[in-house]
Amino acid sequence: MTRAAGFVLGVTALALLATAERLAVRAAAQATPAPAFAVDPQWPTLPPQWTLGQVTGVAVDAQDHVWVLHRPWSLESDEKAQNPEAACCTAAPPVLEFDAAGRYLRGWGGAGEGYEWPEDEHAIFVDHKRNVWITSAGGPRLAGGKENMILKFTSDGRFLFQIGKRGQSKGSLDTANVNNAADVYVDPTTNELYVADGYVNRRVIVYDADTGAFKRMWGAYGKPPDDAAPKTLALDGPPPAQFNLVHGVRVSRDGKVYVNDRRNNRMQVFSTAGVFEREIFIERKTRLLGTSFAVAFSQDAAQRYLYLADAGNGKVRIYDRASLTEVGAIGRIGRYAGQFIFLHALAVDSKGDLYTAEVGTGRRVQKFVRQ
Repeated sequence: MTRAAGFVLGVTALALLATAERLAVRAAAQATPAPAFAVDPQWPTLPPQWTLGQVTGVAVDAQDHVWVLHRPWSLESDEKAQNPEAACCTAAPPVLEFDAAGRYLRGWGGAGEGYEWPEDEHAIFVDHKRNVWITSAGGPRLAGGKENMILKFTSDGRFLFQIGKRGQSKGSLDTANVNNAADVYVDPTTNELYVADGYVNRRVIVYDADTGAFKRMWGAYGKPPDDAAPKTLALDGPPPAQFNLVHGVRVSRDGKVYVNDRRNNRMQVFSTAGVFEREIFIERKTRLLGTSFAVAFSQDAAQRYLYLADAGNGKVRIYDRASLTEVGAIGRIGRYAGQFIFLHALAVDSKGDLYTAEVGTGRRVQKFVRQ
């Protein structure tokens, strides 16, 4: 056998081995039952004078307190206007904190001195220092795309700082401003703020979480974002070279960045440096709403399972994270407990229980108890 022939055989053997390993991982994932959940229809307990509008965000802190962000303005023509004498229901404060049992602890938010409160609340995240992050993006009030800020508060609502200013964005290469940023996540190992930026811009951008200083950014496939590229629905054919609507971002403990490209019905995975690794499509031909909204991970050390919010089909999809093989799902489109109308965001607590948020006419947060 020649040296060249031996090299070819060696490469072929390695390729076959790699393929066999991938197939083995996928087979193991398919053979393992997916996590099971039961909805808690009594969760949470809201003070009787309040009601929720569109619930855009949900987050869990290190104490397993659950934080809810909603849009009070979405109730402007709702119950209270129709029945002004009723004791219920005025809008709750936009930011609400509950314990794991669903008991209301406190609420705050709205216009204040030194910052621009969002005209259209979108995402909430509580970091490892118990700071609360708020973004604004995407609702019917913002057709012109003018919400260019991210806000950081202490857990009791004291303003810390703002990234970006309303109406100042110069596009996806602007490092000082965002444009309708959809989601945020702070990596506790590096104290870096990852931003899914988002509804108008087409990128992931990273800042220092203490100072707000810019660090790096990238677009689809790790390439520079291009605002001139058309935002088309690529329901089949070659995958789009640019993000359409960057809606969710999370970083796993092993340093993988999961990015939800909502309108392109896909999730892309990167290194923390922004190097593209792989992608999957979720019901690619879905036209309504999109299918890839947000992700969360199971609570085990390896974060074996990935939960993905699919609003277009009204379900939480469950994936084996190693193989990205779908192994189960929760829910369907509907208004009853355990079903979803415009599923928008999700979070997981230390016990593995799952929390979901619904916008549109869904207007609720639900708890699913891990069985």
